[in-house]
Amino acid sequence: METAVLLGIAVAGIALLLVLIIKFKVQAFVALLLVSVIVALAAGIPLATIPATADAPERLGIIPAIVAGMGGTLGTVAILVALGAMLGRLIEVSGGAASLAGRFTTLLGPKRVAAALTAAALVLAIPVFFDVGFIILVPIIYGFSKIAGLNPVKFGLPVAAIMLTVHVAVPPHPGIVGGSALLGTDLGWVTILGLVIALPLGLLAHYVAKWLNRRDFIMLPATAKEFALFGPSEPSDSTGYTPAGPAGRSVGVGTLTKTEAPPTAGTILTLILVPLVLIMAGTIASTLLPADGGLRPLFAFIGNPVFALLVALALAFYLLTVRRGWSLSHTGEVLEAALPPAAIVILVTGAGGAFARVLTESGVGTALSDTLAATGLPVLVLAFLISLVLRVSQGSATVAILTTAGLVAETVASSDYSPIQVALITLAIAFGALGLSHVNDSGFWVVTRYLGLTVADGLRTWTVLTTVLGVAGFLIVGILWILVGGLGA
Repeated sequence: METAVLLGIAVAGIALLLVLIIKFKVQAFVALLLVSVIVALAAGIPLATIPATADAPERLGIIPAIVAGMGGTLGTVAILVALGAMLGRLIEVSGGAASLAGRFTTLLGPKRVAAALTAAALVLAIPVFFDVGFIILVPIIYGFSKIAGLNPVKFGLPVAAIMLTVHVAVPPHPGIVGGSALLGTDLGWVTILGLVIALPLGLLAHYVAKWLNRRDFIMLPATAKEFALFGPSEPSDSTGYTPAGPAGRSVGVGTLTKTEAPPTAGTILTLILVPLVLIMAGTIASTLLPADGGLRPLFAFIGNPVFALLVALALAFYLLTVRRGWSLSHTGEVLEAALPPAAIVILVTGAGGAFARVLTESGVGTALSDTLAATGLPVLVLAFLISLVLRVSQGSATVAILTTAGLVAETVASSDYSPIQVALITLAIAFGALGLSHVNDSGFWVVTRYLGLTVADGLRTWTVLTTVLGVAGFLIVGILWILVGGLGA
């Protein structure tokens, strides 16, 4: 089939996907599978698998291609997302977020509350999904705002922005993990580079949000009423920090009914940093240690993200449940409660992999690869722009990352890129999916609803802030790309 026809089918397929999600509100999982079938039929993929012959390789049928794409993507994604969700859930229920925020405020001082909350949010966002993490921090944001006599948007805007940044760019979050699986990216390098880039973006989020907050915003009546009724249940400590709930949390889930103190910030930091250190150690060892040495396989094992998250979850089980007297039934209920939301994310990610496999089997990936090469634009720039367009069109950062990764996978696979360069391409896609969050993004409504912003004010603040961070993240990726190319890495 001619290149122009294949590209036309790809464009029409993506347009149909956007229409189904935006116009007809079809669930993303169903929409991706439906579009995969339609694109496969239009591109001439056989209805059933055609066995290999002496003259031609095997051609997968439509359903086998979809199953292969979904299975191949979910092999790693399902485990990582599920483990990450359970770890985040334990931190959430135990009250660890409040401890973390209070500790950062103690270290930075009460006059730097916004910076302290942003720093705490950056750390908390690593194991916790964006919307869940932000909602967890809302009572803390309200508490600080009440003490300071400020609109909660002053503290909440940079907190939400850095949490979304980490959500799109740092494993184990589904978009970056799924995109990495489609591109064959080393998750260790993505983790290292994603965190390195997130640190200056956190600082940028703080100052850009401060500039955006130079004017006062009128709070929505419903939020204003909720904020007015919000009040601390315990006196604040010497830092001016008031917990979001009682200093001793009363837990009534399962069989646990006793009152318990929240875990320390050191405990939460340990749970978050241990898997990151293990993953980074594995990646660095695979680069520096000789291939025939005995230590390299050991570090490869302990640095695998699945093993690293298992270690973190085991530590959380002991530090947050056993040591604090939780019953096994209560712990089981908490962990099980993390899986239904994660299952939806996993299925969408898998469907994105199925769509990517259809694009590959149909020859669209090769056609796009040839076309992109002819434009003369670097794949890094094209990956960012495609992801940004998909993000602004349909709202979901995860769908934008997965779709873009599927489109450029053939280009990446056919080029001689180093593992670090592939990781940078993956991050360029992620930062494209960070920008231009607006009314078709569920995160837009979560942020504006809890901070009391009107739609217009949300577009002036949240949309601008996410776009600035997305562009800044891509520029840092571009600088690293040039440095890596210069060093020949």
